[in-house]
Amino acid sequence: MNIVNFTPISALSGGLLIGLSVALFFTLNGRLIGISGIASSVIVSKDRRVDNFLFLFGLILGPVFYNLIFGKEINISISNSIILLVAAGALVGFGTRLSNGCTSGHGISGISRFSLRSIIATITFMLIGILTVSITGVL
Repeated sequence: MNIVNFTPISALSGGLLIGLSVALFFTLNGRLIGISGIASSVIVSKDRRVDNFLFLFGLILGPVFYNLIFGKEINISISNSIILLVAAGALVGFGTRLSNGCTSGHGISGISRFSLRSIIATITFMLIGILTVSITGVL
């Protein structure tokens, strides 16, 4: 997707589904959504391990169901360099620990609570992402 073929219906639908899932997760579990925290809890904590695992499993099943229902594949391009993937994973892990959360936790749950820390973290994520794309020329 690029700015030339922006699709507001799918963007709005996706945003509504994300908002609904955040509200449901909070209502049913009393916790906010943040992928790094949920993934970490599955590995290191026994508290709510089943809930966290089911949430992560749902993230994997979502694209599968989308493909089955709409017959459209979601094309993802990931580097085949093991060194690059390990370095990227380490940097993401370090970044989520440094900022006390990940993009989903700060960008979705934090901003919806008007958390200043989350707003600053999300602005930082976005600026670094824009800078990275500008330097590497990915687009």
